Amino acid sequence: MPVKCSSCKKAAILKRPKTGDALCKECFFSAFEEEVHHTITSAGLFTPGETIAVGASGGKDSTVLAYVLKLLNQRYNYNVQLILLSVDEGITGYRDDSLETVKRNQQQYDLPLKIVSYEELYGWTMDAIVKQIGLKNNCTFCGVFRRQALDRGAMILKVDKIVTGHNADDIAETVIMNVLRGDIARLRRCTAITTGMDGALPRCKPFKYTYEKEIVMYAYFKKLDYFSTECIYSPNAYRGFARAFIKDLEKIRPSAIIDIIHSGESLSVKKEVRMPVQGLCSRCGYMSSNPVCKACVLLEGLNRGLPRLGIGKEHKERRKLADKLAREESESTSSSAAVLGEMDDVTAQKSCGGSCSRQPVDSTTTDLKVSGVAGCEEEVKKLQLDRRKPTVDDIDF
Repeated sequence: MPVKCSSCKKAAILKRPKTGDALCKECFFSAFEEEVHHTITSAGLFTPGETIAVGASGGKDSTVLAYVLKLLNQRYNYNVQLILLSVDEGITGYRDDSLETVKRNQQQYDLPLKIVSYEELYGWTMDAIVKQIGLKNNCTFCGVFRRQALDRGAMILKVDKIVTGHNADDIAETVIMNVLRGDIARLRRCTAITTGMDGALPRCKPFKYTYEKEIVMYAYFKKLDYFSTECIYSPNAYRGFARAFIKDLEKIRPSAIIDIIHSGESLSVKKEVRMPVQGLCSRCGYMSSNPVCKACVLLEGLNRGLPRLGIGKEHKERRKLADKLAREESESTSSSAAVLGEMDDVTAQKSCGGSCSRQPVDSTTTDLKVSGVAGCEEEVKKLQLDRRKPTVDDIDF
């Protein structure tokens, strides 16, 4: 006997991962959209007249977010202007393909689109960074640069807020990661639906309580156009281990994702615990709890040939940088001394008519070479993943 929809009693076609309810297609669409609307209105995310930048990567989350926000904006008259904002990290065979999806979304949803790139903002692409750093810590660079690139792009557009497609699974993973790292500062704010309120550009997460599986199901049944390939440089990302843990928990207890988020929201920090004070970077003016922001530190390391400058133990890398600067200064001094010595030799030879046996000193300088991770290029070449876009029949719920 076919299962009936729990709302309208028609034939059900799916079981909601979040609640376990059996629903027909139309009732699922309605429940999904109403929950997102409730999240937006209850948290007061939007104010009439605002311009909102939608972080668009071409993936399922940002594609569904752009579609649903436009739909709800028309249905409930939020009276906000939506603009798609994309970041080109410079990953050949991945980001260039996903940006084509974003461009199609622009036409499908009739929304303006702005694309900013790492190359124009920082002078580096992720392909070039991976050649320097390897595949172990490359996500650190990408995450830091991407967050700042979104803000810079939003400032260019002069928007009031940025909305991102972070879903409930993403937030639960972040809670677990911050617990494992003992990062109290990030643990305190990672469950906030709006961050950056003390800065120039607040960031909102309308999908905070929306399960990733339901986003996939919504995109599937709505037949939305999105890019579904994972980044080729993130097979060993730390977040992947937290994601696997969360998925295992979800199989045992579907409410585990929301439970973890609520646990994060309920955490309190003792008054005597020192928390970072938000300030501005002395170099680029970006928000930072340190005199120089993380992006500037990482960029300085790349430009100086010390890509690990902002990763791991800072004192070790700073010592490396100090040693390199000392060597460069020493070489410069010795080079100047050699030139002066040669000039003295020429003068002496002229004064003695060339009979002096003193010979010019042959001074050579050694080029400094900072090698990256051995075999990195070969390792990258091995990651020849099948990046063809799967058909809807390939998507497994």
